Amino acid sequence: MLRKRTVYWLLTALLVLLMSGCGPCMMWQKNCGDGCRMRSGHQGAPCAAAPAAESARKDVLYSCNCGPECHCNSVSVAPGNCACGKPLAWGHLVRVEGDEALLCTCKEGCQCKIDPNDSTKCGCGNPIKRISMKGSGLYFCNCGGSCACNTLSAQPAECRCGMPLKTVN
Repeated sequence: MLRKRTVYWLLTALLVLLMSGCGPCMMWQKNCGDGCRMRSGHQGAPCAAAPAAESARKDVLYSCNCGPECHCNSVSVAPGNCACGKPLAWGHLVRVEGDEALLCTCKEGCQCKIDPNDSTKCGCGNPIKRISMKGSGLYFCNCGGSCACNTLSAQPAECRCGMPLKTVN
């Protein structure tokens, strides 16, 4: 009797786990569904699980933060390392101008906008970082010259404004 009860509870727990979307067949897709695509064209190592709040955001872009002497131009929608081997820096998109992404580089989780009094800074006071999206392989919204939809993806998709995301090679 004890064995039947134990098997019943184990099967119930497995069923709940699978139905919640956290089962073994879903873990890889949730953690790396967007892949670790980098400008250099190399597929990155499997991603670590993103925090729940971050995984829902479509405006997060990780970029090389080695400094002005570095020209690797690595970008990704998932954490990882740049072509230099150093960790990519978290940032969030505040606007797209043409093929350039304008990023706030404040602390992770920030949701500020561009400072209305100084367009070279974000609302947190940090300088806006400009990144060319050409050749990145990433998809982004640019629904009219200067876009504020702030949507990025590693896969072809549709923006929340209804426009298809574009990529520039």
